[in-house]
This record gives sequence, structure tokens and C-alpha cells, in this order.
Amino acid sequence: MMPLKDNIPSRRTPVVTIGLVVVNVAVFLIEAMMGQRATVITSTFGVVPQRFTSAWLNPMQLLTLFTSMYLHGGWAHLIGNMLYLWIFGDNVEESMGRLRFFIFYTLSGLVAVLIQVAAAPGLDKPIIGASGAIAGVLGAYLLLFPQARVQTLVPSFYFYRLIWLPAIIVLGGWFLIQLLNGLASINVNMQTGGVAWWAHIGGFAAGMLLQFVFKRSDYEPPSRRLDQRRARSRGIRW
Repeated sequence: MMPLKDNIPSRRTPVVTIGLVVVNVAVFLIEAMMGQRATVITSTFGVVPQRFTSAWLNPMQLLTLFTSMYLHGGWAHLIGNMLYLWIFGDNVEESMGRLRFFIFYTLSGLVAVLIQVAAAPGLDKPIIGASGAIAGVLGAYLLLFPQARVQTLVPSFYFYRLIWLPAIIVLGGWFLIQLLNGLASINVNMQTGGVAWWAHIGGFAAGMLLQFVFKRSDYEPPSRRLDQRRARSRGIRW
């Protein structure tokens, strides 16, 4: 399943979400232009768990907890992450406010990568990508907008169909896939690289919890605002 858009309108321009997409794309274009030398960037600015668990931790490695969120391993990796951020990030940003959303996004990414480091402490390959932070956005979205529906491209035999599905199915299904793959990866490829399943799991869980802290107290979900407008038109006070 591939989500394409949701049915929750955003009243404000999602400046931070747009900015994150632009920065991630710009950094990846720099990587692409460097060709084979891009491995130097990922090795230097990606999180290498083995370096964090060594006896002599270079303080510079702490910086990679942040820089790794803006690196990607290929076009598919980048486009997939940015698609999810674009679809779900604007509404979460509106619910929190711009600065609070950026802090939330960053903290979700930090929790995600630290959980992946704990899951694979001996890994000597860099962990890169925004998916841990974006998983936090997905977790927050699921709790903030349980009534949302998502237009999804679904395979049907030899064709694809566009179907509007409840967000709980799209995002809940996404999380279930991450969890099953994360459990399957234990003692199999945890020390050899691949997809950072536990970063996705950790980021999603962090987002669900952190949204309680970062959501604006005066924020009204779209469905609530719609109900109020209907009520006022009928002369009912809230």
C-alpha cells in the first residue's frame, strides 16, 4: 500500500514540513553529485553503533545523532520518506505549532536512532535516514487524527486501485509490518545492516507519547471545528 494524500485540511502553510523536505532533498542531491565519494559523507555523518559502544566515544559522534536524519541511501529511500512526511507532517505541525513541531520531530528521530543502536550495538555500518523521525510523525498523527482517511494505492491482481482507507488501517498496518520485521531481524541481520526496523518502531512509539507533550492546548481537530460550525449555524452554543 502506498498513501497518496489524506482528507484532513491544513489551515496554515506547513513551513517546517516544507523546510524539512527541501533540506533532505538538497542534502541528497549533494550526495548524488559526489558519486562514490558520498560514502565518506554517510560514514562520517551517519550513526555507526559500534562507535557509540566502544570504550572511547568521540564526542563528535554525538553530532551524528542529528546529521544522520538528513542523509539517505538512494532515491527510493528519499522519496518514500518525503512522501510520508509530506502527507502526514502538515497536520501534526499545525496541531503543535512550528517550533514545537521541529523539536518534536528531532526528539522522535533521536529516540529512534538510539533504540536502533541499542538493538544492534555491534553494527559497524552507518544508520542514515529520516524514517525514525517521520515514524514519530506517523505515531502522533494516528492519535491526533483517528477519524482521518487516507487515499491509498492498493495492488489488486495485475492492477492498482485508489481506495480511501481509515488512517488506523494505513498507519497501524505500517507499524505492524515494522514490528514483525523487527522481531524477525533479531539474531539474524541485526549486526549486518539492512532496514533499521527498530528505529521505525522506536520513533513511532516516541511520537505517540511525545504528542501529549507538544500538542497545543488550544488546538481543535478539524472534525471538532466542523461540528462547531454546524452547531452555530443551528443556533447551538458550545
